[in-house]
Amino acid sequence: MRLILFVLACSCFSLHAQNTTDLSYYLPQETTYDSEIPTPESIIGHHVGEWHITHDKLVHYMYVLAESSERISIENRGTTFEGRPLLLLTITSPENHSTIESIRTTHLASTDNNSMTTENRPLVVYQGFSIHGNEASGSNAALLVAYYLAAAQSDNVKALLDNTIILFDPAYNPDGLQRFAYWANTNKSKNLNPDPNDREYDEIWPGGRTNHYWFDMNRDWLPVQLPESRVRIKSFHKWLPNILTDHHEMGTNSTFFFQPGIPSRTHPLTPKLNQKITKSIGNYHAKALDKIGSLYYTEENFDDFYYGKGSTFPDINGGIGILFEQGSSRGHVQETSNGLLTFPFTIRNQFTAALSTLEAGKNMRKEILQYQHDFYKNARNEASKENGNAIVFGDEKDAAKTFHLAEILKRHHIEFHELKTDFKTNGKQFKKGYSYVVPKNQKNTRLINAMFEKRTTFQDSLFYDVSAWTFPLAFGLDYAENISTTNAGTKVEDLQMKTGLVSAKSNYAYLMEWHEYYAPKALNAILGSGLRAKVGKRQFTTNGKTYDYGTILIPVQNQNKSAEDLHTFLKKVANDSHIQIDAVATGLTQGIDLGSSQFRALSQPKVAMIVGEGIRSYDAGEIWHVFDQRYDMQITKLDTRNLDWTNLNRYNTIIVPSGSLDKGATENLKKWTENGGTLIAYRNALRWLNGNEFVKIDFKKSELIAEHISHEERGDFRGAQVIGGAIFEAKQDRSHPINFGYKNDKIALFRNNTMFITPDKQSYNNPIQYTKNPLLSGYISQRNLDSLALSVPFKVNRFKSGKVVSFTDNTNFRAFWYGTNKLLMNAIFFREEL
Repeated sequence: MRLILFVLACSCFSLHAQNTTDLSYYLPQETTYDSEIPTPESIIGHHVGEWHITHDKLVHYMYVLAESSERISIENRGTTFEGRPLLLLTITSPENHSTIESIRTTHLASTDNNSMTTENRPLVVYQGFSIHGNEASGSNAALLVAYYLAAAQSDNVKALLDNTIILFDPAYNPDGLQRFAYWANTNKSKNLNPDPNDREYDEIWPGGRTNHYWFDMNRDWLPVQLPESRVRIKSFHKWLPNILTDHHEMGTNSTFFFQPGIPSRTHPLTPKLNQKITKSIGNYHAKALDKIGSLYYTEENFDDFYYGKGSTFPDINGGIGILFEQGSSRGHVQETSNGLLTFPFTIRNQFTAALSTLEAGKNMRKEILQYQHDFYKNARNEASKENGNAIVFGDEKDAAKTFHLAEILKRHHIEFHELKTDFKTNGKQFKKGYSYVVPKNQKNTRLINAMFEKRTTFQDSLFYDVSAWTFPLAFGLDYAENISTTNAGTKVEDLQMKTGLVSAKSNYAYLMEWHEYYAPKALNAILGSGLRAKVGKRQFTTNGKTYDYGTILIPVQNQNKSAEDLHTFLKKVANDSHIQIDAVATGLTQGIDLGSSQFRALSQPKVAMIVGEGIRSYDAGEIWHVFDQRYDMQITKLDTRNLDWTNLNRYNTIIVPSGSLDKGATENLKKWTENGGTLIAYRNALRWLNGNEFVKIDFKKSELIAEHISHEERGDFRGAQVIGGAIFEAKQDRSHPINFGYKNDKIALFRNNTMFITPDKQSYNNPIQYTKNPLLSGYISQRNLDSLALSVPFKVNRFKSGKVVSFTDNTNFRAFWYGTNKLLMNAIFFREEL
């Protein structure tokens, strides 16, 4: 009984202490603090850790600090989708601030020259917090780190600031942080309740982890598709920091992790010395955490393989990336296997690791500066051996996809050139204006290798994230390596998208090919204005030009606009969508004539998507983003909470991202589909379709039997059967409407699941089918590769008067898989023809 009372007393004391935590709990006491620098509490109105910081208060405090301290300057680099500022503080000594541009240019010069000095050169450290918004201890710790660096008066801190340029990013993910802070704060009780079952610790869908469109932004450092990533990568390349830190949280029952991760899961392009230095820096973290009595671990669980993560991206850019993972309170205090975990405790660990990083940087400055210099010197030596060699990429029918890959290269300071003239290699045609040449002999040659390589052999069979991301495959572009730089024309300095146009005014009809990436955007605008349009199901030739499957016909007669107004409208559509629309004066062609029944009338899509509990938010967000940001198409988000009784009759297409639905929602969707709707389902939703008798899908089955596998090895054995993310080849029947707009008969598909569908006996029902040897890049076990070969990733089935379209694979992965976006658009616009 006494023991129980003691535990309860400790718990009550702990909870009370959590409410009254002040700066003395966090800050080193061996220094004085400048009283002229405002404390966080004096500005935000509460102790750090008492409430979750909202982004607006965080921003306000950072501006106040910048105004109060000559050690800090601040800039607003842009805004999120929700309009929140993306701040960057530069923190260093006043003397360094007075010559900051000279310091930056000298720092960059050391990466370009074969000789340099480490004397009197500051180290550049980029510190960033809470890229996952509901891992909030990072951004809350940022309040303390910024205050400490502004106010601490010790000689050690002054020496640190003399020798360090700190690029300070207090909130990688403002929108997610705000969303989570609202949740945690509005569900907080005066009498803090650590019961894990309390609502405070169970966020409503989609949670605060992601940004506005529900993207995991810690996968976007390499693709750079989101506004938050774009300003961050611009800052990165502007400075080329020596160290970059990324403060995260993990499961509540965990302790604290710092890198390096599992050694065998480091990408082969990362120098071994990188991991050695990371481990040396880790000794500083261990010492600091030992001092405050916090448990921790390293070299377990996490890896350094995918270069699109914040802690790995610096590794291919001459820096040292460091991941911190703190066990999460997910609110203000929670019961765990390690005892009560308070929010202030998590903040203190993050604060401690931020300072130990800076201490390591100060003491290892010369070694780390030398490492970066040698990284680029060695890269130049490697590049010189590639002198005269280049990569070419493009699509002779689609300038937009080519542009968007080039745009990524531009953001990463990779040099590329126009094509000097059209040429053909390895059976692939590359067209000037639709292709670019990337010389290998340039500064960022290692980054080029990381983006363009295809890799199918690995030291380890387990991956924390994807094992492949070959960019030209993701974009669905032709590319060739080891071509001569003699094919290169002018270096591209001012990258511009192709200008759209209408060839002439017609009194008969207009034709629009379906190859260009933004053709769906154009068609949506055309149909949305009430104009009639048709799709050609066969190829034909007119005016000396051959038009492919999927060409869109817009007649001039019997429209709601005059011939003149139609021409003016289509010019705007072409310009907005960067496409060419051709005027024709006759319906006679070689092939199907324009009045043929092989031109099928199209109707405006009215699309809804199921979101909410039971649906994977990443997949739903990717679809929402591609509609809203890429194609300017409306999509209604229907929440699963209301789906049992929602009237679905106003939609002709409904998308179910990966997930499943309850019985009432399922029955409502069944009635809607059988009455003529088109239901499009992705990934795990296919098992829901099958189980609820929408369709009969023949999934391949295979039994996993462990032989000579010990209890200790069982996790790795099962993990090796996971397809974490790899790229596979499938063949396409280009005459099928699902493949309209694709010029090749092969397509690269991204896959991260183990659903394998047996092909239909009728070959024409398998318009997309994996090849016999489908692996293009990434890891897959031999067992799964055998199952994947000749399986199908797409099916379409009739369901009474409606249709069910099934995709096993994600066609919209992480916003940079441009090459398969059109599959979804085809399923929507050509739904009646599937």
